[in-house]
Amino acid sequence: MSGIALTIPYLDTDADQLSFTLGHPAREALAVRDLTVGGLDVQLRLLGASHQVFAGPVRETVACLPGFQGGLPDTAAQDFGNWAYHFSATVRHFAAAEFGRQVAQIRGRSDEHPQALYGIFPGSPEAVTALTVESQSSGLTWHTWHTYPQSGQIVSTHTRLEAR
Repeated sequence: MSGIALTIPYLDTDADQLSFTLGHPAREALAVRDLTVGGLDVQLRLLGASHQVFAGPVRETVACLPGFQGGLPDTAAQDFGNWAYHFSATVRHFAAAEFGRQVAQIRGRSDEHPQALYGIFPGSPEAVTALTVESQSSGLTWHTWHTYPQSGQIVSTHTRLEAR
C-alpha cells in the first residue's frame, strides 16, 4: 500500500509529547483502514496526533492527548479476558542522512506490507506515521513508526496480542 498524502499537519512535534493509553475512545482520524487479521477485526487509525489501533478487545492510543502527560512507557502489559497484551516503545535519534535512510526503509516496508496504513504529513516527505499488523500463531502483532524530521527522532512501537 502506498502512503497517503495527508493535508493536515501533524499535531505532535516531538516524541516527548506522545502519551500511551488503553481504552481511549476513537479520536478524529485522518485515515482509517479496516482489516480482518487472524480472525480478529482490526482498525488502523492515523491521527493528526499519531495513531490508534483497535484489535479485538484492545483500543491502543499513542498520541498527543489533551490532559495526558507526555512520555511513553518502555513497556506495558495488560490482560483482556483470554488475551495477553504486551506493548513496547523506543525513541531513537538520528543524524540527518541516517534519519532519511531510516524513513525510506519505513516507507518501503509499509509500501510492501499487505496490511499497512501510513500517511505522509505536509511539509516534509520524512514526516510519516506508519502502522503494520500481522497474524501470529497465537494472535496478532503490530508495529508503528512516528518520525520527527525537525528533531531527527523516530518512535517505534511493537505490540503483541496473544490468546491464552
